[in-house]
Amino acid sequence: MTKMTDPVDILSRLIRCPSVTPDEGGALATLEAMLAPLGFAVERPVFSDQGTPDVENLFARAGTSGPHLVFAGHTDVVPPGEASDWREGPFSAAIVDGELYGRGAVDMKGGIAAFAAAYGRHVARHGAPAGRVSLLITGDEEGPAVNGTAKLLEWARGRGENFDACLVGEPTNRDVLGDMIKVGRRGSLSAEVRVCGRQGHVAYPHLADNPVRAVVAIAEALMAEPLDAGSERFPASTLEITSIDTGNPSVNVVPARARLCFNVRFSDRWTPESLKRELTRRIEAAAASQRFRPGREAATFEILWRERPAEAFLTRDDALTRSLIDAVEEVTGRQPELSTSGGTSDARFIKDYCPVVEFGLVGKTMHMANERVALSDLEERTRIYEAFIARWFTAHA
Repeated sequence: MTKMTDPVDILSRLIRCPSVTPDEGGALATLEAMLAPLGFAVERPVFSDQGTPDVENLFARAGTSGPHLVFAGHTDVVPPGEASDWREGPFSAAIVDGELYGRGAVDMKGGIAAFAAAYGRHVARHGAPAGRVSLLITGDEEGPAVNGTAKLLEWARGRGENFDACLVGEPTNRDVLGDMIKVGRRGSLSAEVRVCGRQGHVAYPHLADNPVRAVVAIAEALMAEPLDAGSERFPASTLEITSIDTGNPSVNVVPARARLCFNVRFSDRWTPESLKRELTRRIEAAAASQRFRPGREAATFEILWRERPAEAFLTRDDALTRSLIDAVEEVTGRQPELSTSGGTSDARFIKDYCPVVEFGLVGKTMHMANERVALSDLEERTRIYEAFIARWFTAHA
């Protein structure tokens, strides 16, 4: 039987479940069996959407009234790749030289194990907190994120659940445990630009219209001028061209069309709408430029904005942030940096329901072969979460 104060035992059991997106793989069933003895009422709703696989999720709650703290995470993991690339099997949960190996050890079954063990320790030492504690666990974070946290939050609200604060257990630390807390995230916006030309022989370019010329101009215009210099809590926005393609296998044919894809990670100086307007302005000016198209009309193009851009956000809940900072300092002696760097996470959905912060393991091996966590880090993280739970509920007494 699982000892619900031991994060190593909990994590080992979760890693042995091959829960590669979108498969539940036994991970949610295992987690439910471990949470029930702690007094959690567990539900496992399945969500569906056209063109995406059904995904099972988990919502567990202990307590019926008072301030409501929720921990959010995911049991789904990315594919492990070739088993031969692993020192130990990707789902073996082997312990070697003080490190526990397995897909999801860092991202992010380790976070779930640490929080569950922290809650178990709090109950064993102090009894249940004076309020409510929930776990919001999805199986669709590493996938398209359509049938996961966003729908689980809506589902919970429909059942009268209101959250006062959320801790997300994603990996946040760069070098050592306790060096960084995420208090917000940059926004993310992606698009594809399709440019139409006219196919022809490369020896007779006057009879063709090469769309690559316009794509080169558009790429240059998008990247040439910085979008901003950042703000007090956000680094400068960045735009990266991720693909330029014509689908043309021949070296002596002018292609009929070309496409360009890009992604922007943006600061709080922009909204998705204002950023779209600025990028459209740059693209239109580049398409009409005569630099690459002397004597030609403006290039014909269309912009396909990807669905569901993520907005930049910053959490301004002092009680939540201070409870976590103090817990980190108490256990590690480190003063964590408050950051909005990195990619997106499911916090982008949660921030519409309650204040949210993120704190997890050191992310150096996540998504890699031989993903692993030091047992000492797992123990320290559990102690941080235990101290955080106590401090947060004390602040809300």
